[in-house]
Amino acid sequence: MRLRTGRCLCGAVAYHVEGEPLRVGLCHCADCRKSSGSAFVFFALWPRRDFSYTGEIATFAGRSFCPACGSRLFCLQEEAVEIRLGSLDGPPTDLEPTSEIWIKRREAWLHPLPGAEQYAEDAD
Repeated sequence: MRLRTGRCLCGAVAYHVEGEPLRVGLCHCADCRKSSGSAFVFFALWPRRDFSYTGEIATFAGRSFCPACGSRLFCLQEEAVEIRLGSLDGPPTDLEPTSEIWIKRREAWLHPLPGAEQYAEDAD
C-alpha cells in the first residue's frame, strides 16, 4: 500500500496518508484563493481512516494549519481528509487532477486542464 508523508514548513506538524486518493483536483474558489495566496489550490481527498498526524494544529473555517509557521495542510472532515498537495514531502507528480471546481472564478489566463471534469462550483 502506498504511504505518503507531509509536513508544515517548520516541521512541527507532520502527517501520513495511506493508499490512493478518492479524488484529485484544483479549486478556484475565493476562499481557497484567499487562504493560499495563489490563483488555485491543488488538493486530494482520502478516507479519514487512512490519515493521521502529529503535532499541534490550529483550524479556521475547517482549514487546518500549523500555528507556528502558518502552513496550510489539510481539512479534516468526519469521513474524509482533504490534503493540500504542496505540503507533501515528495512532489506529487503521480497525482493528476481529474476535476477543476469553481471554474467560474478561474483566471481567464488559466486554461482548463485537458481531460479534467469542469464544475462551475462544487463537484457534489
